[in-house]
Amino acid sequence: MPFAILPALIPDIRAVYDVYFAAFSADPDGRRLLDILFPHGCSSDEFRDAHTKGTLAWWHSSDTQYTFKCVDPANGGEIVGMALCDVFVTPRSEEQRKMPELGWLEGENRVRAERVLGSLWEARERIWGGGRYIYIHAFAVDPKHQGRGAGAALVQALIDLSDSTQLPIYLESSPGSYGLYKKMGFQRVPEEVARVVHEAEVLGTEKDVEVPLMIRLPMALTATAVKDGGKSVEDVYRECAMVHGYQTIDEPH
Repeated sequence: MPFAILPALIPDIRAVYDVYFAAFSADPDGRRLLDILFPHGCSSDEFRDAHTKGTLAWWHSSDTQYTFKCVDPANGGEIVGMALCDVFVTPRSEEQRKMPELGWLEGENRVRAERVLGSLWEARERIWGGGRYIYIHAFAVDPKHQGRGAGAALVQALIDLSDSTQLPIYLESSPGSYGLYKKMGFQRVPEEVARVVHEAEVLGTEKDVEVPLMIRLPMALTATAVKDGGKSVEDVYRECAMVHGYQTIDEPH
């Protein structure tokens, strides 16, 4: 029986983030990010209770962010995957696009996290500005269920959302997920537009780490490109930029 992708509900918050923390903890790059964002740990009941309350409060205030769950109908509807994304259907002002403050961090921990997240935020600004698009913040599949197609089901659901809204999708990939996104039609943002390389000294790694920035255009635009005589992806990218108000390849900031 195939997986089902549904909107996450308030009672799902804990289970959805059980998947998130399990998946990120099992992946070296994900574990590194968790250590940067939550240097005092993220597995205690006290932390998880506070995180659930904070997530609930955010759900009551955000008007752009959506959380999806991947459930296994054959196993009582168990939540096996999740995706978190913003759907920007209208342009946003500079004030609305300000980088969120990391209020739970202090001192060197806050500076370190701001350097990591700040470079990602700056890249989004260079590419999109106040334009309209879908931004995937987080994507995770429970390690116990990886390899069964849950990840592909989640990605396809977001592709369907992109095609129905005619909004492009943008995400920052990890090395482990890059192949899946590539297989499902995502392409890397040209380096001339934006590039993110985290310094080794910030991450605590032996080498600098480049983050693959990826985009997928809605089907209506890519289909038109084929129909109109083989426009290049770059041409379609420019047309999409004109419609949705983000940065073009020819005009980097």
